[in-house]
Amino acid sequence: MLLALAEAQSRAGLRPVVGVFLDEREAHVELFDRAAGLGIEAHLIPCAGRWDQSAVDYIRALLERRVTLLHCHGYKADVYGFAAAGRRRIPLIATCHNWPDKRISMRAYAMLDRFILGWFDQVTTPSGYVAATLKRATVVENGIDVARFQNAEPTLRRELPRHEILIGVVGRLVREKGGEVLLRAAKTVLAASPETAFVFVGDGPSRRAWKTLAADLGIGEHVFFTGTRTDMPNVYASLDMLVLPSFEEAMPMCLLEGLAAGRPVIATRVGEVPKLIEPGVTGALIESNDSAALSDAILRFIENTREAQSMGRNGQALIARSFSSDAMARKYLSVYEDALSRRRIEVTVSARKVDAA
Repeated sequence: MLLALAEAQSRAGLRPVVGVFLDEREAHVELFDRAAGLGIEAHLIPCAGRWDQSAVDYIRALLERRVTLLHCHGYKADVYGFAAAGRRRIPLIATCHNWPDKRISMRAYAMLDRFILGWFDQVTTPSGYVAATLKRATVVENGIDVARFQNAEPTLRRELPRHEILIGVVGRLVREKGGEVLLRAAKTVLAASPETAFVFVGDGPSRRAWKTLAADLGIGEHVFFTGTRTDMPNVYASLDMLVLPSFEEAMPMCLLEGLAAGRPVIATRVGEVPKLIEPGVTGALIESNDSAALSDAILRFIENTREAQSMGRNGQALIARSFSSDAMARKYLSVYEDALSRRRIEVTVSARKVDAA
């Protein structure tokens, strides 16, 4: 989402600067690499442990280089961004993509984030649920660069052993994504459609457990784990359908991308998913943690390929019409201008020359 927003902002004449935390305990710099590859100014922010004053100093130095406003994504960015901004008259915008989960270990972060957000000029979220939780947040739906997901080559399909039908899950491999539910549904699906394969695209702490479960269920040779991929348009082009059996979501980017690629979608009725999936029109909705309903929906799509493909085309039209990255960037520009006006900083709207970190 952040990369799609930064690219759209560049097209609109803004100058985005992307800062990515470099956590020494678990270094993930894919976002930095992709931003730099797109020609977007990007910085790695070294950050050791839960609190690192040097990371605050690094961000503060960036802000002093004619940055007009700071847009934070996630509770860690909120805390460090707020500390770095200090008493500067720089507008602060936060996007809460989801709310910290209900684990006890995360409650302290949620409480701190809620306190910090009270000092921000604008708080946005793609989720109506999160907006209701925070009460003062504005809903700005996620958007994607639709053109990237059209006419892509199905390269992932060529990398895997041959199967007639390829069903994909895209996202971080964590319990909340419902991978165990899908694997139990997969066993039923394979009994009726043995030429089907399931592919998990992404990585996370549940990967090993899910791989073990697939073997225990006797379906290991039909289940593949690719790890993180950077060629997502080609991944979606390889799938016959996309499945998202999550227990909770905000507005998942993988659904936006899968629909933009024209894939039929089966997803659970959680978060903002019903805004994207209209049953029988753009896909199928099921209740979470229901492997029987999931297997039934998958088999219906397999047996009715024309109907499934029609849903995929409808979803593609929906994304192009209402969830493009350019539309998202326009909405955020309005948020930025409102925050700037509150700070009484003059900005030339017609020129659109606003620096956004």
